[in-house]
Amino acid sequence: MQNIRKGRSHPVAEINVVPYIDVMLVLLVIFIATAPVVMTGVTVDLPQAQAETMNEDQKTPIIATVDKEGRFFVSIDTTSEQMGSLDAVSSYVAAELAKDPSRPVVVQGDAQVSYNSVIQLMNALKQGGVKSVGLVTDPIAE
Repeated sequence: MQNIRKGRSHPVAEINVVPYIDVMLVLLVIFIATAPVVMTGVTVDLPQAQAETMNEDQKTPIIATVDKEGRFFVSIDTTSEQMGSLDAVSSYVAAELAKDPSRPVVVQGDAQVSYNSVIQLMNALKQGGVKSVGLVTDPIAE
């Protein structure tokens, strides 16, 4: 008598990666489509001045912005929030500084905005607990 195996199959130890490739392509398309939306910021025409640049090893700053229409924004990392008032700016920045008090805070004001608006924004940041504020400028074109 012979030992004949009928209909028995051995388990296959291969992973079918075709569905994973499909999922990865869909995720890639989604990330490509949403990247420009996530990376939006507030566009302002900065005044030009000769100033020092920030060090590469410093933490990403909290950016308080006033645009030429006088609207206020706070940008943290890649997100930018429009603030309804200076009190909202103050409380929002205070909450972020409570998480990380060593984070730098800078102000960028449009070149067309009044000096008073920038000073009011800086005063609101001071009331929010900011000890030191930097000003953002564009370098002078030579």
